[in-house]
Amino acid sequence: MAKSKKNPDEMSFLDHLEELRWHLIRSTLAVVIIGIVAFAMKEFIFDTVLLGPKKMDFPTYKFFCSIATYFGMESSFCADTLPFTIQSRTMAGQFSAHIWTSIWAGFILGFPYILYEMWRFISPGLYEKERKNSKGFIFAASFLFFSGVLFGYYIVTPFSINFLGTYQVSKEVLNEFDLSSFISTVKASVIACGIMFELPIIIYFLTKVGLVTPEVLKKHRKIALVVVLIVAAVITPPDVASQIVVTIPVLILYQISIYISRRVLKNEAKKLGKNVTKSS
Repeated sequence: MAKSKKNPDEMSFLDHLEELRWHLIRSTLAVVIIGIVAFAMKEFIFDTVLLGPKKMDFPTYKFFCSIATYFGMESSFCADTLPFTIQSRTMAGQFSAHIWTSIWAGFILGFPYILYEMWRFISPGLYEKERKNSKGFIFAASFLFFSGVLFGYYIVTPFSINFLGTYQVSKEVLNEFDLSSFISTVKASVIACGIMFELPIIIYFLTKVGLVTPEVLKKHRKIALVVVLIVAAVITPPDVASQIVVTIPVLILYQISIYISRRVLKNEAKKLGKNVTKSS
């Protein structure tokens, strides 16, 4: 794993590709190693984490049940059990689910290291001051990602499972879900929310390269709201309450992104002013 000693300005396109290859290899190794640990922790990963939202003692169900009870309302969150079963209908279904779940666990838990490797690849091309100002990038991006993951797991996933697991077109039709379908629902909710919560980081970099401004973000706020509602409709069950629950934090993040974009432009203007003063 020889690292290139060349100055980034002197590196050819192939040198950059070679550098990127090693960063990708190290990131993949980190995902695999964490995935192996997750594979060995089968009972915890499946019984506690993945199948947790299927049990009515899940914290989210207890919380919303207590609210419903306080207001004297009936709620599906207060049921004894969810009226569905999970099955594996293929010969290698459970083994395949075990492997892929371990890989996804490796990606989620290894996300900060993946960001670190990405940062090591990008940072040599930045100015010294830009590197110093961006020291908190890995922490901020990881914090937002894990906040999204937790939001997806404790809010979006229980809403989805509770709604879809209790929905019936007829009492003659039983809900017997395939294991892969159940895992996909949990994974989609968690990963989608983790990525959505990266919005401020994405806006920061888009502003830095001049593709986005606060004025553009304000002008297209209504379009952004429609996009957020569409995304919410995709990753949540088709009921208004669930979509509102997902939409609210994303709109808050969008507003924060406008503030971040404004700050970036102010800092750029200050730098430009200083450079003009020095040159004159």
